[in-house]
Amino acid sequence: MLSREEALALAAIDDADVGRTLLELIAIPSVTGSAAESEIQHHLARRLELLGLDVELWSMDLDALRSHPAFPGSEAPRDEAWGLVGTTAGGDGPTLVLQGHVDVVPPGDPATWPGDPFVPRVTGDLVHGRGACDMKAGLTAHLAALAAIRAAGIRLRGRVAVHFVVGEEDGGTGAFGTLERGYRGDACVIAEPTAGSVITANAGALTFRLEVPGKSAHGSSREQGVSAIDAYLPLHRALARLETERNRDPGPLMAEYPIPYGLSIGTLRAGDWASSVPDLLVAEGRLGVRLGEEPADARAEFERCVARACAADPWLRANPARVTWPGGQFASGALPDGHPLAELVRDARSDAVGDGRPRVRGATYGSDLRLYAGAGIPTLQYGPGDIQVAHSAREHVSVREVVDAARTLVPVILRTVGTR
Repeated sequence: MLSREEALALAAIDDADVGRTLLELIAIPSVTGSAAESEIQHHLARRLELLGLDVELWSMDLDALRSHPAFPGSEAPRDEAWGLVGTTAGGDGPTLVLQGHVDVVPPGDPATWPGDPFVPRVTGDLVHGRGACDMKAGLTAHLAALAAIRAAGIRLRGRVAVHFVVGEEDGGTGAFGTLERGYRGDACVIAEPTAGSVITANAGALTFRLEVPGKSAHGSSREQGVSAIDAYLPLHRALARLETERNRDPGPLMAEYPIPYGLSIGTLRAGDWASSVPDLLVAEGRLGVRLGEEPADARAEFERCVARACAADPWLRANPARVTWPGGQFASGALPDGHPLAELVRDARSDAVGDGRPRVRGATYGSDLRLYAGAGIPTLQYGPGDIQVAHSAREHVSVREVVDAARTLVPVILRTVGTR
């Protein structure tokens, strides 16, 4: 049942403003590591100030963060990173963190888009564009919920702390830097796209690099050399077997997924001349981390697999492949079993939207959830959009979904921090 304050705040949600804000944010091309990533942080800082929040916008010390032993890794070149936290006035009640990342992945081949990916297109209730669901829609829902509570004149007993972060897509620099600055809360909701469900656990993901040696020779006498491409093939087969083994018994939160913990090769580079036998192949990819598994254990199992494959091959036995771990290093993360936050969000959705209580599940991708959970903050994901269309030229979100997410967040906020 909705309280009087909750009903007042829900009535204050401005559907038209939700749509305008979403279009405004998509139009800022905040690709990970780009100058626009910083631009959107300054833009959002002004938005939070207009909502009456106490705002800190700071330039992160990237050298200090990168030298920290727990730094989660990064892939995109970045000369600057801005942290942004806005906090509501409040008293002695709990603090709820509303978290979202402002960066988006590059749009890829422009020919796959019907137009400029950063000029949002509207077709009926759908908004198309890079970052539409991942996760400008979630940022919009956060802003809309806070605006509605403010418009309804509701005074909070506790506080809401909005953490808008950079660098989520390539490792979590922004979330790591925000937590290192000392920002904490009693619970956290991350508005990643969850397709109407509540995500209480994320698999991890580790970026790996395999360097496979060959022996160069002229292509006309290739028998004098050893192609690094041919040398790589037994490793590729061994990694496929490892993926199968690591996906046995994935657990109830991951059982619905065909491959909960994917092991995939994303790039292959070999050779520097068409008529030469390539003497080096470099493969980079992603290793899924099981729920509750230490990243160091996942890395060790991967390295053992590569070592066994090398030992079984005459060339690789004498010239083993080299494994390194550059880029993003996402551990898994989960809301503690039995924590009331999941049921609170499910009840809030049912009460505010009226379409029943959403189901609880895990997600196969890494996110900032694991950093907040690792800091001892109970965290889950709930937000508008579907991850299935993220990172693609099909990316879109329904404005109705964004409004429904904002409607859900209103009672989540009020039931968590309380009112005066």
